[in-house]
Amino acid sequence: MKEKSILEMRSINKSFPGVKALQGVDFTLCEGEIHALMGENGAGKSTLIKVLTGVYTKDEGEIFIKGKDEAVTIKSPQDAQNLGISTVYQEITLCPNLSVAENMYIGRTKGIGQNWKKMNEDADKILTSLDIPAKATQQLASCSIAVQQMVAIARAVDMDCKVLILDEPTSSLDEQEVEKLFGLMRDLKARGVGIIFVTHFLDQVYEVCDKITVLRDGKLVGEYAIENLPRLQLVSKMLGKELDDMSDIKGEAAPYDKADKDEKVLEVECLVSDAGIKPFDFYIKKGEVNGFTGLLGSGRSECVRAIFGADRVLSGKVMKNGKEIKISKPLDAMKNGIAYLPEDRKIDGIVGDLSVRDNIILALQVLRGSLKPISKAEANKFADEYIKLLGIKTASADTPIKSLSGGNQQKCILARWLLTNPEYLILDEPTRGIDIGTKIDIQKLVLKLASEGMSVTFISSETDEMIRTCSRMIVLRDRKVVGELSQDEISQSKIMSTIAGGDR
Repeated sequence: MKEKSILEMRSINKSFPGVKALQGVDFTLCEGEIHALMGENGAGKSTLIKVLTGVYTKDEGEIFIKGKDEAVTIKSPQDAQNLGISTVYQEITLCPNLSVAENMYIGRTKGIGQNWKKMNEDADKILTSLDIPAKATQQLASCSIAVQQMVAIARAVDMDCKVLILDEPTSSLDEQEVEKLFGLMRDLKARGVGIIFVTHFLDQVYEVCDKITVLRDGKLVGEYAIENLPRLQLVSKMLGKELDDMSDIKGEAAPYDKADKDEKVLEVECLVSDAGIKPFDFYIKKGEVNGFTGLLGSGRSECVRAIFGADRVLSGKVMKNGKEIKISKPLDAMKNGIAYLPEDRKIDGIVGDLSVRDNIILALQVLRGSLKPISKAEANKFADEYIKLLGIKTASADTPIKSLSGGNQQKCILARWLLTNPEYLILDEPTRGIDIGTKIDIQKLVLKLASEGMSVTFISSETDEMIRTCSRMIVLRDRKVVGELSQDEISQSKIMSTIAGGDR
């Protein structure tokens, strides 16, 4: 091992059926270092962390920990804990009904023989030394989310942790809470703890980290000192677009906008949701295809979920064709001609045990209400029409949707919303995980719908296809809008520089 290394992972490989999740990945963490692990969805970050913490067993490779002469074997989270590796997850894994001290010592107490007074005193000493604003005896549920995370960190520190993994710890914190957490991280860094920081917030990486390791498609892109990797270069390495290869690849097809330039179908003013979105303004014109772009975690999905009423809206105003409307739930949006194809078709889209036909007619039936059921003949007519229109490959309309391929499931959800004849269609990652042929079909369909007057918001992690389909793009970073690009401005280089906030 290198002199100051506390952890070295060498040539780590991990495969799942049909997927090489990690391919020869190296990762090195030094004592007293805060090291960001960066990459887009599917880059391999979570898999690498799970290998390190014993949730997954690696297929190949070696892991070295300071103080051990040979490579270590980590087969379970308990093995990782025994080696001084602790993880604090985005979702708090403590017991809110227990006291702060009980959470810190859970699994290490002696039951009836436990000296509770000493345990509380020891807990208070640790909390005070780490400047955590909590008392040992107070119920954990009475603490803020930020303090609960700090308690989880205090527990790890007391267990003599050498390597602390913080997995998206700031996603539900406000700015003041983030600063408190960063103060604790800097304190632990000064004590020699090595911290792996997994986050999607670029600003936070540059505020608190010493190094960055970037993964992409299960492979190591590189390890960089923070001062040697400007934001623009970080974005390019995460997306796989090098700075010298970012030509404007706008496709030949473009949405035909028949509408008057001032005809706005939907307008949003200062919309704020409980998903942590900063106040944002937005509009879309008739026959326009626009998009929300930004890195994973930037707030793309949260913005459209707020518009559709899928997340609770805290404040702001929504106007449809110039008149203010109230959207407090998805049904309100549907009644106002808004449709939403969600990011995760497995969780929020398909109803797996229902047939293709029943999945297609679902939204229309909700709109009509339970007192006006769609007849069998009508349902068959709708299903057959959209199976043919979208080229859905299925044995019949009676086939359970869960037995279809991902691309054909996606087409069924798209059919569901088109059947409601919406004025405004929101497509969140409509081409994720589907074959190239189906991707092209969906892109062509989006442009065709826009040419017929439908307004479409198109969101994709693949900026190439957004460039091909969108005539205007709203750029987000850290859950707030940081720019807007139109027509000829839309290019890979311009999108990336806007995401990065200039090459600071």
